[in-house]
Amino acid sequence: QVQLVESGGGLVQAGGSLRLSCAASGRTFAFYRMGWFRQGPGKEREFVARINWSSANAYVIDSGKGRFTISRDHAKNTVDLQMNNLKPEETDVYYCAVQICVGAPWGSWGQGTQVTVSS
Repeated sequence: QVQLVESGGGLVQAGGSLRLSCAASGRTFAFYRMGWFRQGPGKEREFVARINWSSANAYVIDSGKGRFTISRDHAKNTVDLQMNNLKPEETDVYYCAVQICVGAPWGSWGQGTQVTVSS
């Protein structure tokens, strides 16, 4: 089992930056990818970015390209999401999750961290 804990959320003005971090514990050697998602009230959970744990191959959604960077630190067992030039519509709870292997569903969801972007 992998346990995930998110941190780094907060209140920021539009155009500002936040760095979210997801700390993994447990069987961290036994998963394939870690990802970030977000969800607001009454909205579907939306995929934001993911990174392969071993290769660091990364992908960010189109709306985040050029503004969001996902990175991982093997030594600390963390995956960070650097978000720049934030927009009010990106106010959501941000969650991290893992994929155990290729094609597996995302799981081991963290408790989430609130990001609020004021206009």
